[in-house]
Amino acid sequence: MYAQHPRGRGRRLPALLAAFLLFGGMLAAPAYAVPAPAIPPAPLAPLDQSAVLGQVTPGLVDINTTLDYQGAVGAGTGIVLDPSGEVLTNNHVIEGATQITATSLANGRTYPVDVIGYDRTNDIALVRMRGASDLPVASLGTSSGLAVGDPIAAIGNAGGAGGAPSFSPGTITQLGASVRASDESGGGSRELSDLIRVAADVRPGDSGGPLVNSGGQVVGVNVAATLTYRMGGVRGGEGFAIPIDRALGVAGQIRSGVGGGTVHIGDTAFIGVGIADAVDGGPPGAVVRQVLPDTPARNIGLMSGDVITAVDGVTINSASDLSNVMDAHRPGDTITLVWLDRAGNPQSAPLVLAAGPVG
Repeated sequence: MYAQHPRGRGRRLPALLAAFLLFGGMLAAPAYAVPAPAIPPAPLAPLDQSAVLGQVTPGLVDINTTLDYQGAVGAGTGIVLDPSGEVLTNNHVIEGATQITATSLANGRTYPVDVIGYDRTNDIALVRMRGASDLPVASLGTSSGLAVGDPIAAIGNAGGAGGAPSFSPGTITQLGASVRASDESGGGSRELSDLIRVAADVRPGDSGGPLVNSGGQVVGVNVAATLTYRMGGVRGGEGFAIPIDRALGVAGQIRSGVGGGTVHIGDTAFIGVGIADAVDGGPPGAVVRQVLPDTPARNIGLMSGDVITAVDGVTINSASDLSNVMDAHRPGDTITLVWLDRAGNPQSAPLVLAAGPVG
């Protein structure tokens, strides 16, 4: 999603699978090797699965994406905010998609999806199911009163199978957690902060789905996971969620139609390349892994192996840097792109941005 495009046509289940804890700005060991904060010795009673699912399920959708440029498809989850089909999900669930559909778990109908806007940094997107009406909405709680030891459950489209949602109960183990997370395609990583860390079996396809409390209220948006962790000889699943208060704040800005900061409204500006972070020892920048046909990149002569180093005088040190710069632009804008060709020679050319896939 963030940088590297898989070869061939396969199933991509957005879940930001590789999650690493960050301490003091330094990358620590993988999460499964880092002791979790102690859970209180007398946790509250676990959630009633039947009751919680009965309350939560109608307000959910399964999201399916087609990524033509990557030769892949993906699956995730969304939370219905409005009866007309406004849905909250992760940006990485829809990132790179050329076609998006969503299936309501309330009525079983599948709808085409339009992207209203997204925030790549906070990994939040707001989308609309075209033609939807009278949908049940999710029961929203608040993340402000959460505490370590609270029982929770992560709910979603685990495995991308569709149908009845998965239910992964657990407890909160940390508030204000930070992770460096990368998707399962092995591309560049992103730092996510101020997350809810949970001992629960969050799985691929749960991305964008709700983290709920004992009352069946949404208190977070599932965003990252490590499939296994090891603490005191006990193995299990572990996940991270964006606090719902912050997610709704981002959604509110997108809904207002006012971009700026890390929020992008409308169509995505498109160069026409697949990119990855530079390898160790190579020049810093966004490495071009693929140049798509009939795109602005092809028109100015970019080739696989070139390294994009600047846009309009802004230095590019990574794939994420390039993505962030593009978020400030719209299709039709003209930029000046600077890159090193495969021989290490500096090149520069103006480029008119096209409309491309999401994010």
